[in-house]
Amino acid sequence: MTSPDTPTASLTPGEPRTETAAPPRDFPIQRGCPFAAPAEYDTLRTQEPIARVTLPTEREAWVVTRYDDVRELLSDPRVSADIRRPNFPALGEGEQEAGARFRPFIRTDAPEHTKYRRMLLPVFTVRRVRAMRPAVQARVDEILDVMLAADGPVDLVSAYANAVSTSVICELLGIPPENLEFFRDVTRVSGSRNSTAEQVSEALGGLFGLLAELVAERRDEPRDDLISKLVTGHLVPGHVTMDQLLSTLGITINAGRETTTSMIALSTLLLLDRPELTDELRRDPSLMPAAVDELLRVLSVADSIPLRVAAEDIELSGRTIPADDGVIALLAGANHDPEQFDEPERVDFHRTDNHHVAFGYGVHQCVGQHLARLELEVALETLIRRVPGLRLAGKREDVVVKHDSATFGLEEMMVTW
Repeated sequence: MTSPDTPTASLTPGEPRTETAAPPRDFPIQRGCPFAAPAEYDTLRTQEPIARVTLPTEREAWVVTRYDDVRELLSDPRVSADIRRPNFPALGEGEQEAGARFRPFIRTDAPEHTKYRRMLLPVFTVRRVRAMRPAVQARVDEILDVMLAADGPVDLVSAYANAVSTSVICELLGIPPENLEFFRDVTRVSGSRNSTAEQVSEALGGLFGLLAELVAERRDEPRDDLISKLVTGHLVPGHVTMDQLLSTLGITINAGRETTTSMIALSTLLLLDRPELTDELRRDPSLMPAAVDELLRVLSVADSIPLRVAAEDIELSGRTIPADDGVIALLAGANHDPEQFDEPERVDFHRTDNHHVAFGYGVHQCVGQHLARLELEVALETLIRRVPGLRLAGKREDVVVKHDSATFGLEEMMVTW
């Protein structure tokens, strides 16, 4: 039984509550350049920083583009991430219905969200991640050996970026990475704005079926992996159910591999476009950590991941977002705000005070950000060092960019050396 305050899984759009100074804009807004925020974000930031938009679902919501507003919104306890709320600003028809069924913890509020986050935090500490570097380096070298043996041209997205991110997260969890494309296919469907609820449920159902088998195995024979730790430490009566555990594992895989895949591929394309930046990293490899943070800021692949609902009236930049309205914190907008970052379109590996929000902000800030940074550092440094002749195999316009996914990135990039 639910209380009157419990969000429901209704998908009925709410009626607009306020009048705006301008008619709602269509959202999402596509990027003209893969290495920059959409140009319209600059217009919004200066003219209408809290703007009304119409989503692909025909529901209306607000978007926030200023750095200070994005941080304030994402740290405001009056903002809900609960996907069951009627006006949750889902960007795809199937996203909310499937999300209400599977309940990924990133789409929940405290105390539920807090419980799941605490389950994962001990695995992703700086110390634990630092200790993983030798294993990550060995895995990256193995993947690159296979790619180079193929003698080009190859698709860098599948042969390297996806292989690295998927292998690392699978090894962490204790999943045999026998079919790397399976995990990529799950994310293709579950993260696409064009997928129906049935398609998303089918894709996630296949993933959860695999995970359920592994959970059963680890319950009988625990190993030194994340699934075993969660099964033995948390899958006990009164703590989490099997469905909750599977959902936590599923979102860890999907989020952990998709954003890193996109970042490795997009970063490589940017470095191919800007050889002077690659030369700078070759001359001084110690710049790599700062370079990764700058690439995270510039590329902002998780731009529209922070989907929220105002639980109360919230005022930002002189505009009131009414209670129960959906709101999207645009990370690329914040990370390209000239009030926070001098010449934000410039890629500067020496940028100081780079307090970007590429991993979000507040209680929902990405729990795996230290691992993501490690993967990016190792994957990019190894590629630059071992394949100095890397280049596109075709024309620049042949690179396939994906605009209909929850995470911005590349679908295909053929390279040779």
